[in-house]
Amino acid sequence: MSGFVKVVKKLPKEVASKEPFRVDCSKRKGHFDYIESVLPSLLEHHYISITPAVSQRRDRYPLYAKAAFCQACYSALRLTEVLEKKASELLKAIPRPFVSLHLRFEPDMVAYSQCQYPNLSIASIKAIEAARGDRRPWTGESALVWRNRGKCPLTPKETAFILRSLSIPADTNIYLAAGDGLMEIEGLTSSYTNVFTKSDLLSSEDFSSMHGNTKAALDYFISINSEAYVATYFGNMDKMVAAMRAFKRLHKTLLLDRRAFAEFTSQGLYGRELMVALWEAHKDDFALGRGYALPDCFCEFRL
Repeated sequence: MSGFVKVVKKLPKEVASKEPFRVDCSKRKGHFDYIESVLPSLLEHHYISITPAVSQRRDRYPLYAKAAFCQACYSALRLTEVLEKKASELLKAIPRPFVSLHLRFEPDMVAYSQCQYPNLSIASIKAIEAARGDRRPWTGESALVWRNRGKCPLTPKETAFILRSLSIPADTNIYLAAGDGLMEIEGLTSSYTNVFTKSDLLSSEDFSSMHGNTKAALDYFISINSEAYVATYFGNMDKMVAAMRAFKRLHKTLLLDRRAFAEFTSQGLYGRELMVALWEAHKDDFALGRGYALPDCFCEFRL
């Protein structure tokens, strides 16, 4: 909050000797509004006690207040000391410069998407079927419409094809930010040979003892400290990374366009023609490299 409000560790004696005026910020219907409900009490009593409400209205806040809220949150975001130490060790082990690639082609992700993929290995097909449960894939015309809406995760092979379309060199160092059970990885490593994973760089003891959230936190730390970040599916992880990178002025952030890839391939484009079309679809974002920070964050505003 530095630069916006004065933060103190101890209250002044003249304030600490009094009981704070309590303001009820409990959840209620609609959006809670600090300006209407808290500010008048603060101006009158100067010393109040509140319970923060997360459902507050922000649409009426001035730009500097939104910037303060955003910057305070992102400045305060930290991993635990132990985890940050492990993440820093992992970061040092990756050859620089490198691209952090968030690839989502795990069995549960594919099963959840309800998409079908031809030419997968028998092992991948079995893993997807085991993860499907009651979620059956779309078929026929519905499957094509679904894919053309950009709902289907990119395979590693499709991802490699798009990267080549963007003229990203085959010897680029790539850190693979991905969950356990990533399928069809050969589709990426056959084109890009300098691919590094957590399981490669961590000791087997460290890796096997980590649960999924810990591994995701390591991927997040690596991704906000990489020279570039490429996302293949814009989920919560990608939104957090893109916003933090924008906040840190690390603008080499790119979201691959699944919808464009699906539409071009459904039109029969392939080979060099498909590469040119993909370059055209990505060139503005690729050149700007600004990423996709959350629109209501206002991180670009600084006092």
